[in-house]
Amino acid sequence: MKLKVRSLLALVVGIGLTLVIFSGKLLGQLPSLLNAQVGSKYLVKEGLLRADRASRGSEAAHIHFPRKDLDKSNYTSDNFSPEKDKLFFRPKIDDYNGKPYEDIAMGHDDNMFGNEKPTKKKTTETPQIIYFKPDIGTQLKLRVLEDSVRRSLLNDDEFTEFEDDPLFAFTKWKIPKSPRLPLYMEYPRRNLTSWERFHIGIRKYALYDPEEGTTEDLIRDLVNQEIIDVEEKSGGTQLKLIVTLNNEGMTLFKPQRFGREYETPPNHFYFVDFERHNAEIAAYHLDRVLGFYRVPPTAGRIVNITHDLHRLANHKLAKTFFVSPAKNHCFHGTCSYYCDTTHAVCGSPDMLEGSFASFLPPEKLAPRKTWRNPWKRSYSKHRKATWEVYDDYCDDVRMNPLFKTGRRFLDIMDLTVFDFLIGNMDRHHYETFRDFGNNTFLLHLDHGRSFGKTKHDELSILAPIYQCCLIRRSTFMKLLGFYKGPIHLSDMMRKSMSTDRIAPVLLEPHLEALDRRVSIVLRTISDCLEHGNRIDRVIVDDGF
Repeated sequence: MKLKVRSLLALVVGIGLTLVIFSGKLLGQLPSLLNAQVGSKYLVKEGLLRADRASRGSEAAHIHFPRKDLDKSNYTSDNFSPEKDKLFFRPKIDDYNGKPYEDIAMGHDDNMFGNEKPTKKKTTETPQIIYFKPDIGTQLKLRVLEDSVRRSLLNDDEFTEFEDDPLFAFTKWKIPKSPRLPLYMEYPRRNLTSWERFHIGIRKYALYDPEEGTTEDLIRDLVNQEIIDVEEKSGGTQLKLIVTLNNEGMTLFKPQRFGREYETPPNHFYFVDFERHNAEIAAYHLDRVLGFYRVPPTAGRIVNITHDLHRLANHKLAKTFFVSPAKNHCFHGTCSYYCDTTHAVCGSPDMLEGSFASFLPPEKLAPRKTWRNPWKRSYSKHRKATWEVYDDYCDDVRMNPLFKTGRRFLDIMDLTVFDFLIGNMDRHHYETFRDFGNNTFLLHLDHGRSFGKTKHDELSILAPIYQCCLIRRSTFMKLLGFYKGPIHLSDMMRKSMSTDRIAPVLLEPHLEALDRRVSIVLRTISDCLEHGNRIDRVIVDDGF
């Protein structure tokens, strides 16, 4: 009996040692697996590439998205609960708790700057100026601003080119050649789908290059490919679906809740506003018009609730479908805030508009880091964020090692301009691709709460601009070109969105608001110069 027990114990110990040794080898090999030499063997091993396709060669090799990875592989910043967030205290200017800053992600460290409460003077109130059309004072200010730019930032040839074509900044700037995602270096290159070409085209400095033409094919597939599977995306405050297309591409579907004329009620906080499907589409077009290329391609599509959604939904989601008293087909899904019969999504009677956003690569192929926005709001009805209280807040942000070098700080300013133009107050986090390090572009994700008001310009969104008195030169020149005309931002947006399946994506008052907000950004820069700041330190050229 004792011999049997000893043999059994020896067997257990042996198995345990084997597992330990195997785990150690696996961990030791992990760095080598995550480089550009992995090829299809690693993809097959990890379940990202189907073995039968890999065996047939590159002609039929496509990535397979595991559901557990897909559910969290896009728009992770949406998993956020209002009024459960801590205050964002100002920095301790020391060693940042002894950790290298690049290892401190804003989304993972609620109080990334330490625990000292702010002690400096409070800010004055944000000026609440609403411009419907640039008034005489604004026009004079911007004329002086243009003269200052001519003297200080442009040589004679550049200014002549600017006079001939105010949008010359678009033709002069091209996406610098930069590395691709490492795990796509050995990815098969034949017979690729549009979404695979999009993933392969992601580079260090942009999500895509418009000259490669991949986004046009991807948009076409988002609109026309047959839907073969539907699943609700977990997390978040509102209903979203993960939709699988016939070419195995994955998209994030946000359904229409209201008509184009619906605006945010004046008594609603930004964090309880409903999401708009057309806002996601318009944000993609604005990002493209501005030449940022940081928003995943997004298109509008009309689906049949019965055939495209209910028929393919799993049991849990299917239980939420019903026919309303008006004989319209409706569903509400399950989420933390607006997923009940009162807030159901309904067709007319079964046809429904929605936005289809292309997925980014799975986390295993393209891991991303979530960072806390330094100018994040408090998400509370009763308190303000630190940047709303202290007018020297930007001085402390500048001391952050992450913003002292590289492009990150100017990218924050680009993101600020973008959010102000679309009226987005919900930018609590942003993301970057880990493989590209810190000197890479910021992903612009989750814009469903944008374009909520046509007659109100939320100047507090511009806080990074007017507190830091900083803007990227290329972005400034584009805005100045749009203001000067003859082609305005509204014209470019109207033309860009006209080809979308659910056009008009935005009503005219929203397009007029874009032109108005362009002049407000420029006037903010003019105010910075009037306060004695050097023009080359306000309008900074970093080559992007």
